[in-house]
Amino acid sequence: MQRDLFTEDHEAFRQTVRQFIAKEITPHLQGWEDEGSLPRELYRQTAEIGINGLQVPEEYGGGGIDSFLFNVVVYEEVGYAAASLGGLQVHLNTVLPYFLHYASDEQKDRWFPDFASGDLVASIAMTEPGIGSDLAGVQTTAVRDGDDFILNGAKTFITGGILADLVIVVARTDTAAENRRSGLSLLVVESGMPGFVRGRNLDKLGLKSSDTAELSFTDVRVPARNVLGVEGDAFSMLTSNLPQERLSIAITAQATATAALNFAIDYVKERKVFGKPLSGFQNTKFVLAECATELEAGQALLDRATAELDAGTLTVADAAKVKLFATEMQARVIDKCLQLHGGYGYMREYPIARLYADARVTRIYGGTSEVMKSVISKSIGL
Repeated sequence: MQRDLFTEDHEAFRQTVRQFIAKEITPHLQGWEDEGSLPRELYRQTAEIGINGLQVPEEYGGGGIDSFLFNVVVYEEVGYAAASLGGLQVHLNTVLPYFLHYASDEQKDRWFPDFASGDLVASIAMTEPGIGSDLAGVQTTAVRDGDDFILNGAKTFITGGILADLVIVVARTDTAAENRRSGLSLLVVESGMPGFVRGRNLDKLGLKSSDTAELSFTDVRVPARNVLGVEGDAFSMLTSNLPQERLSIAITAQATATAALNFAIDYVKERKVFGKPLSGFQNTKFVLAECATELEAGQALLDRATAELDAGTLTVADAAKVKLFATEMQARVIDKCLQLHGGYGYMREYPIARLYADARVTRIYGGTSEVMKSVISKSIGL
């Protein structure tokens, strides 16, 4: 069905991004997966074609674009190429909004030029070894000491944490607060601060090219000028960014599921079974027809939610619905498409295998499917 989200400018940008991915990303994916990380140079290369600075104000070298639609184009094209650029995507679509909305003028002067140029890599550290979706239970502490905070604690599963120059750390600055959601703050920890240690790059099932770190903080002295937004108000700040974060995950889910369908269609046309193309069997046709229909429904839901995000009206509950549907649908579609590849689908030389492994975590990070259902159920009065 016809999509009406994008203008000619978006589609021209899409062609630029698609050509960049084909030249600078796809040929190197296997090597990046083997290394377990993206190269820092990729951040500078994406900056050269305008990706990194899309939403950074013009006075800092960015594009000054308020709309999220250009970001959507990037997300879709990465997904269509069956690529995984987790660290870069988190840097641009999860972390940057916190700086855009909450950074002081002084902080913007310090950090935004390097955001736009690709010389700076940023991440966000929320999850702890014992704390996942329950952010109100954060145990990492930051105690005021004059003009500094003394930060102690540990974080895990931090996407982009190995390369990051800046890490937004969620920490409890008020341990006496009766409400667990009160007293949390966002502190920007800079690379090289004494006591800030990066642990191992975690060995994951999928998303192999995305570095995922364990981070520890032992008496790290963080200047008070590195507090992002209002001290003690982190929970509401984190909640306000949830619609975009979850929608971003849904966009990737939709795009990679679309890629899986395209791979499967090409494969079944070429593969012969019992003397005829696999595409000639009724089961093949029916399975792929089901996948195409699910993708069409997912795209309609996603486009509507994207328009609402751009208008500033997308609610946390509606974003949860989109993430739940898109990621669960992604799992079904990619699984069916891998099945049609037979044994070859299980081989990593085929991109469908990468898609299958990468897809599993989308129902976990950014809030599990069970958390999405809890959010949705509350919104309908249950």
